Amino acid sequence: MRTDAAPAPSTAERLRGLVRLMRPRQWVKNGFVLAPLVFTGSFLNRDAVAHALMAMLLFCLASSATYIVNDLRDIEHDRKHPRKSRTRPLAAGVVTVPQALALLGLLYVLLVAGWWLAPEVVQVIAVYLLLNLAYTYYLKHQPVLDIFTIAIGFVLRVWGGAQALHVPVSSWMFVTTLCLALYLAALKRRQELQQSGTESRAVLEKYSVPLVDRYAEIAATGALLFYSMFVMSVRPQLVVSIPLVLFGLFRYWYVVDVLDGGESPTDALLADWPLLATVLAWVAVCVWAMTGVKG
Repeated sequence: MRTDAAPAPSTAERLRGLVRLMRPRQWVKNGFVLAPLVFTGSFLNRDAVAHALMAMLLFCLASSATYIVNDLRDIEHDRKHPRKSRTRPLAAGVVTVPQALALLGLLYVLLVAGWWLAPEVVQVIAVYLLLNLAYTYYLKHQPVLDIFTIAIGFVLRVWGGAQALHVPVSSWMFVTTLCLALYLAALKRRQELQQSGTESRAVLEKYSVPLVDRYAEIAATGALLFYSMFVMSVRPQLVVSIPLVLFGLFRYWYVVDVLDGGESPTDALLADWPLLATVLAWVAVCVWAMTGVKG
């Protein structure tokens, strides 16, 4: 008797699916955890580097946990989506719900174990996890609140990096991070509207392209303004990095508007070599300028 049922995924396919479920490509976002390491000049201290990298690893585990929770929550919706039904392991049937729950439990256990290594960081991560839980079940359906929730997640990454090093962080750095993240989140919503209409997210029905364009303009202006004020008032040696920040903002918007990227900021960064080169050059300039500076 013939059947049209698809063959069960192999063990290797399930393992690859579990890795994709964690979205390791998105771990690039956790580079924000290293910002205090750079801007305090602590990268010259081996112990500080180890503590910052540990904090980044913990945030990678936490962000993967939030992706799994989100995919479990949206599994039925994703199965009806033309792209997500193929690319999301749960929706595609490559990973089962019990397997996803087991992986989620393992990530939570590792985060609890991280308390003994970096309790201050895990406290920040607890706030991050609660915020993302609220986002998954409620806030992502609320216009404006949704993009602010995403942006606050980046601010928490910077705060976690500072807690790992036991260093204060300038208020300018926090507000710059907030504005930059709002810029990226607004353009992400713009591209979702342009490419998928209102089908991919219910909240998109409450947005328009001109509206999120204005949000992005305000956020980009704020990011540049506050970063410049941070540099000139706290770290004047970093003034040479300002043109790179300005070029990066311009280039990213070019990638979004002309090259039709930006629905995934991580993919846009990794796919566009001028943008990636700009980010790497900015990091190199900051490290060079901060060499020898004490926290």
